Amino acid sequence: MQRDQSKKVLIVEDDMIISMVLERMINKMGFDTVEKAVTGKKAISLAQEHEPDIILMDIQLKDDIDGITAMQKIRESSDVPVIYITGNSDQYYKERARETNYIDYLIKPIEMDDLKTSIDKAFGGN
Repeated sequence: MQRDQSKKVLIVEDDMIISMVLERMINKMGFDTVEKAVTGKKAISLAQEHEPDIILMDIQLKDDIDGITAMQKIRESSDVPVIYITGNSDQYYKERARETNYIDYLIKPIEMDDLKTSIDKAFGGN
């Protein structure tokens, strides 16, 4: 299946190893990682600067802005698709995340097939 090489992915993940694994998965799928962030603040500024086609967003981040709050800020200027990737299956977070109109909510550890299915959903299956 031919992928659109111009799709840009922003990875927001505070665990460097998971971040690298996600980047590898994204690259194998034929997408470019435009940037990686470990804090909510950085995620917001990178989303504005790079205008990614999709964001992979962890919920627990390294500063006082969690991934959901960061996404709410990003939503003020962008309707970029977001896939939450989190180690937390708590309903509270899922309810809060729902307000940001996410594509998917994946619980770590994630498999490449799950991520691919979510990304296909975001890009209309192409």
